Amino acid sequence: MSGEPASVRVLQRIELCDTDVTGHYHHSTVIRWVEAAEQTLLHRLGLDHLPIMPRVHYSASYRRRLWRHEVVETRLRVAEVGRSSMRYLFDVCGSDGPSVDGTLTVVKVEVDSGSARPWSDQERKVLLESGPQEDDLPHPGPARTGLPRTGPRRSGLPRVPAQRGPFQGSVPESAAHPVAALSPGAVRPARPTADAWGIGFG
Repeated sequence: MSGEPASVRVLQRIELCDTDVTGHYHHSTVIRWVEAAEQTLLHRLGLDHLPIMPRVHYSASYRRRLWRHEVVETRLRVAEVGRSSMRYLFDVCGSDGPSVDGTLTVVKVEVDSGSARPWSDQERKVLLESGPQEDDLPHPGPARTGLPRTGPRRSGLPRVPAQRGPFQGSVPESAAHPVAALSPGAVRPARPTADAWGIGFG
């Protein structure tokens, strides 16, 4: 384990159903992107067996509009683990830079009673020390040919150390959000072609 809180990056494309009459994305779309990133993170950590985790607090700052067909990157990181709660930090970056950032707090509860259920020592360790997980971004070049790739892998095979990025620290409250400076070699979200990214345009 890296000793850093677990984190992950995923891509989403803005569909027609994600927009409102103005043509840009609806504010409620962000929580779905964040929850999709959460599911990817828990799966990477081997924690998708966890019981129900109701959302008890959600906040977001909307900084820039996003449009239909735009590909966005959602970054999610475990910020704090309490007795039975967990707080995530997240941000969303579009082709023109940072668009949204915020926090999401969930609580682990018993399935039958709904009462708070404490994290086990192992769950707490995995959440707080696993570091960046394999992302859902496209990996051109070496990653497609079977050569070593940058970033963590679940297989336990030799890997190239992940680049450290500003997102691994605390997220400042200023408009200059750390997602604006992506780590070296990262694929910057843009308006790509379907062939290059494998994402069609409907």
